[in-house]
Amino acid sequence: MTAATVTTTPDRARTEARPARGGLLVVGGGFAGASLARMAGREGATIVSPENFMLYTPLLPDVAAGTVEPRHVVMPLRQMCPHADLILGAAGSLDEEARVLTVVTDTGTVDVSYDRLVLAPGVGARALPIPGLAEHAVGFKNIEDAVHLRNTVLHRLDQADAAAPGDRDRHLTFVFVGGGYAGVEAVAQLHELVQHALRSYPRLKGAPQRWILADAAPRILASVPGNLGAYAARQLERRGIEIHTDARLLSAEDGRAVFSDGTDIATETLVWSAGVAPSGLGAALGLPVDEIGRIRVDEHLRVEGRERIHALGDAARVPNAATPDAFDPPTCQHALRQARCLARNMTRERRGKAPKPYAFKTLGQMALLGRHSAIADVAGIHLRGIPAWLMARTYHLNRLPLRRRRLRVAADWFVSEVFPWDITQLGSLGHPRPLGGSPNRTT
Repeated sequence: MTAATVTTTPDRARTEARPARGGLLVVGGGFAGASLARMAGREGATIVSPENFMLYTPLLPDVAAGTVEPRHVVMPLRQMCPHADLILGAAGSLDEEARVLTVVTDTGTVDVSYDRLVLAPGVGARALPIPGLAEHAVGFKNIEDAVHLRNTVLHRLDQADAAAPGDRDRHLTFVFVGGGYAGVEAVAQLHELVQHALRSYPRLKGAPQRWILADAAPRILASVPGNLGAYAARQLERRGIEIHTDARLLSAEDGRAVFSDGTDIATETLVWSAGVAPSGLGAALGLPVDEIGRIRVDEHLRVEGRERIHALGDAARVPNAATPDAFDPPTCQHALRQARCLARNMTRERRGKAPKPYAFKTLGQMALLGRHSAIADVAGIHLRGIPAWLMARTYHLNRLPLRRRRLRVAADWFVSEVFPWDITQLGSLGHPRPLGGSPNRTT
């Protein structure tokens, strides 16, 4: 459903609608939405999400590499938020006057009334109109993508093992498009996975591989300080990973990746991690959005022109008093701080106090480069190598919401350090998952 208004009358909606627990209705079970519902505590909330878990996205490269089990990076929402109700579905339409949201589920529609509505629908992969991209590229945005990418890379080794020596090159050529955090960490960790896996492929001993990381920007990791970005590039290049900057993907057809810098590569594996696109839910519900579809909010995280509707996370354009010249980037640490600010403001309002503007200065940036290597910018201190690697892993363990998940991830990392990496391909390969997503998808 894409209509912005429910046709029922306000009186009927209030009588028949299911009330949100504690009056708080949260659309989206991602980092922002789930964190807010958890912080609501015993006051409770109702969460609308198509999945029953929250995904800790920074560990997706570990899932793809197999150093962390997929179930260990997802938090069951019913356990993470024990005082919240969960409705599996997607937001359909909104009656602002009656304060009723219609939720589309597998078994029909559910009208949910609220006192306060919070939209945190997240983002999907940004799929550009590049010939062959949607049909042949492997995405890297959710848990299914990470597992599919792992299966794809391992399957390429089996194909190369079965192929004649002269026909192996395209199976052992891996192209990653997108030089941000996701692309850099994915290419680093998948490259390491393949080096471990090749020990079990004696026929491929000495077979040439080709790994390419391409980005349209002048350098990879454009948001980190230049010296750290240069260090990361050197580390990748020392392992044989080619870096192509100022290179836009022009075509991905007929088993070839063609770039604007003239590079033309025969490959069976193209991984797309070149940015994200906000959910189209804000526009579908008739709320104010900016030129790229992010929901416009004020300094108190209220949707512009709405008193009882808020938005936060990757799908919102959030002004930050600590960085007045820029809106918040789509990162987990900013989503968490936005949720914390809104939770505190809701408590303040219940006590008759005025809300405080949202302000947060980033704690730092980091990227794991595999092989006990990483870069980190923490409070202006630049770390690299093993110290940055330890810092990044410690940070991610601390950010996982459930203790049992922290213990399991730590155990996974320990096992991957001590024992050979698992190279099992789980499930059939099938076709690449479609890039992007439904505009009303809530995560």
